[in-house]
Amino acid sequence: MEWRDEGIILGTRKHGETSVILEVMTRAHGRHLGMVRGGRSRKVQPVLQAGNRVELLWRARLDEHLGLFQAEPLELNAARLFESACAVYGLQTLAAHLRLLPERDPHAGLYETLLLLIAHLDDPAVAGELAVRFELLVLEELGFGLDLTECAATGRNDDLAYVSPKSGRAVSREAGRPWQDRMLALPPFLLRGARLHADGVTIEQAFRLTEFFFARHVYEPRGLSAPEARGGFLNALKKHYASVPPTTALLSR
Repeated sequence: MEWRDEGIILGTRKHGETSVILEVMTRAHGRHLGMVRGGRSRKVQPVLQAGNRVELLWRARLDEHLGLFQAEPLELNAARLFESACAVYGLQTLAAHLRLLPERDPHAGLYETLLLLIAHLDDPAVAGELAVRFELLVLEELGFGLDLTECAATGRNDDLAYVSPKSGRAVSREAGRPWQDRMLALPPFLLRGARLHADGVTIEQAFRLTEFFFARHVYEPRGLSAPEARGGFLNALKKHYASVPPTTALLSR
């Protein structure tokens, strides 16, 4: 068995004296693991850093085997990302989310979003908005997608302000007013076609929204908890937005 693909490195772990088990998110083969012989050498180690984009050759006698990876660098992003706390915590968080999906299942949309995130993960103003959309996409790929396109009560798509914690559907401000204390806030920047960007308040609302549905549908049923790195990522975003004047966060970039 053999295939070629490109991928983003999520992490490695030691295997024997000189090798590593490489974990990557690939374009066509999903999250995939394989052994890299000599992966702990001075020559190969810099290539096998989390966040790097690599060209992969995977070989195994049978498809179900772990197999062997050969990795060639395409973009060495790790050095840039490691200089930013936002990027380091963000990358760890994204990897933890991807591990919720079955290994080797292709998710092209997630790969493309991850690729975009890698390019901007050290820029908190962009990384926060992209990361929360990544979380929404992971929920969708797991079968628990939210419907933020129209009001669950009226079918209208204007003045959407809440998300129902029961159905995961958007609710308009008027329809949700009697139950607003029970509703989750729907940040305006997440609405389809919106030309707004997040500020400190709305980015917090957005991550609270995804956290609620991850807990209900994914973490609690599996006996898991949210990745610790996510808290570090959110703290990094909080520091960024605390330094940004509120009005500038709403301007189109």
